[in-house]
Amino acid sequence: MTEPRGTRSLQAKLVGVVLLTTLVSLLVALGAMIAYDLRAYHEAWVSDMATQAQLLGQTSAPALAFDDAKVATNNLALLRSRPQVRAAAVYDERGQLFASYSASGASAVLPAHPEPQGVRVGPRELAVFSPVLENGELLGTVYLSADYELYDHVLNYAAIALAVLTVAMAVAWFVSLRLQRVVTRPILAIADVAREVVGQRDYSRRVEKLSDDEVGTLAESFNNMMAEVERSALQSEAALREVAREVNDRRAAQQEVMRLNQQLELRVQERTAQLEASNKELVSATETAERANRAKSEFISSMSHELRTPLNAILGFGQLLSTEGISLSATKKTEFTQHILKAGTHLLSLINEVLDLARIESANLMLSLEPVVLADVLQECHTMLEPAASQRGLHMLFPPANGLSVVADRTRLKQVLLNLLSNAIKYNRDNGAVVVECAVIAGDRVRVLVRDTGAGLRPEQVAALFQPFNRLGQETGNVEGSGIGLVVTKRLVELMGGKIGVSSTAGKGSEFWVDLQQAHESAAAGAPDTDRAPLLPHALNGQPAMPLLLYVEDNPANLRLVEEIVAFRGDLHMLSAPDAQLGIELARAHLPQVILMDINLPGLSGTDAQAILRNDPQTAHIAVIAVTANAMPRDRAQSLAAGFTEYITKPINVGRLNAAIDRALALAERASSSS
Repeated sequence: MTEPRGTRSLQAKLVGVVLLTTLVSLLVALGAMIAYDLRAYHEAWVSDMATQAQLLGQTSAPALAFDDAKVATNNLALLRSRPQVRAAAVYDERGQLFASYSASGASAVLPAHPEPQGVRVGPRELAVFSPVLENGELLGTVYLSADYELYDHVLNYAAIALAVLTVAMAVAWFVSLRLQRVVTRPILAIADVAREVVGQRDYSRRVEKLSDDEVGTLAESFNNMMAEVERSALQSEAALREVAREVNDRRAAQQEVMRLNQQLELRVQERTAQLEASNKELVSATETAERANRAKSEFISSMSHELRTPLNAILGFGQLLSTEGISLSATKKTEFTQHILKAGTHLLSLINEVLDLARIESANLMLSLEPVVLADVLQECHTMLEPAASQRGLHMLFPPANGLSVVADRTRLKQVLLNLLSNAIKYNRDNGAVVVECAVIAGDRVRVLVRDTGAGLRPEQVAALFQPFNRLGQETGNVEGSGIGLVVTKRLVELMGGKIGVSSTAGKGSEFWVDLQQAHESAAAGAPDTDRAPLLPHALNGQPAMPLLLYVEDNPANLRLVEEIVAFRGDLHMLSAPDAQLGIELARAHLPQVILMDINLPGLSGTDAQAILRNDPQTAHIAVIAVTANAMPRDRAQSLAAGFTEYITKPINVGRLNAAIDRALALAERASSSS
């Protein structure tokens, strides 16, 4: 009969105990034997090679002493009797190779220099370094390299141990299989009856008692238990059926209650989450609205104050100059005029900063990234700011030309540096210093550092430094500015792929640094001046005794200003036209050397008028300079692309306008001479 799984399981356990005990005993015995033998082999082999190296050192000492490499080589050749030795070498006292030996067919690499005395054991190699001494003096070093067969011995021992284990385990298995039946047979009989009782629910089955030992007592107890179980099973069967019915009813009711509770919990959680999300959104929206209102109020308040301050000077001194009842000396008139010019310049800078910030925020600012030589830009900044620094006795220290270039928009980089340097001058102490440093830092980037000796900033002021209208954290009201210069500077630097930072100590000064990508193109030295545009290459066929300038402008005040500028020059005649159509007719009739053209003219625009003149062979050679209040970079780019010779923005910078006129006249004169 086939034995059930339970019977086989008990037999397997008994056999497994015997086999496991046998296996552990054999492993311990074999492991100890192998470990002892391998240790003895290793020590003997190391000792043998060390002794061999010492003998070679003694025999090679005379050769080293008399510098006889041939004798040393012959001594090493005696190692042919030791096939385990792969290679050998003798080094002199300077560590230079003196003699060497290599076994036939062996490819050994000798060390370039000897190592300290000792034995080096590798996976397949045993290396020995032994010093050669004579009277306590080091003559050289002997090197031996031999096959290290410890791992081969390990493999041989492992194979032998595996064979011994296999045979021993087989014998133990056979013996335990025979002996375990004496113990397991009565127990297995009880297990068979118990399995049938459980499977068939037949509680009348009994076990045969085969012995009077503990197993026989177990069989008798099992039979008594089965009799009791049979009696109580009949009594409990009816009660169990009733209990089972009640349990099923209660379980169904409990499951229904749990289902309803889970649904209720889910609904509560959903409603709670929705309420929390709504509250968070409401709080966030409220905070955002409050911040927006505060920012708007701060902006209006600050800009109202900043715009009214220069306007007050302009209107006030203008009224004094225009009042007929007040007699002013020439000195006073000049002083009032300088105040008006200074206030107007400041007002223009405020407007430009606000426009820059607006363009950056609306993502309409156009940058032209190219290699820019730092030395050129810093020199321009130094020239522009030297007068302001001199008025306060400040020393400006700029780095020498070092050839560093960065990837940036030249105009915007100049604006960034001017802003930082202006702040360093503005917030410095009298007779202090402004230091500029340039250096290459990690990551192929260039750092420009501006250091001042001013009052410095407190940590809370530094934290709010790049927020609008903070005026560098200064509480004093005697410093002009919109308070958005550093905001514009930071965002310009970021748009150019750079970073800006600051470190400051109250009472000692501040350091502002700008990191930009380094440029390696040599063409950076020839970066174009964005304030200039190429001149038209056409020449005039003839010139009058004094060059003629035509100004097309519909605003009387602007027309009057240019008339005064031309009058002060004294080297030009001037014609004017209030609209583009009349300007075209005057240009065709008088052929002026240069034309100043407003863009926003009534009727025909200045751009269209310039196109008509350019397409007319009679007037195509005349340089047309745009003079307009459109100061956006895209307007400038579009006008230059349309054919204007140069682009001058209002308010007019007199020096820049005169320079543009001079370039146009020089071009006309060269063209006339060449024709």
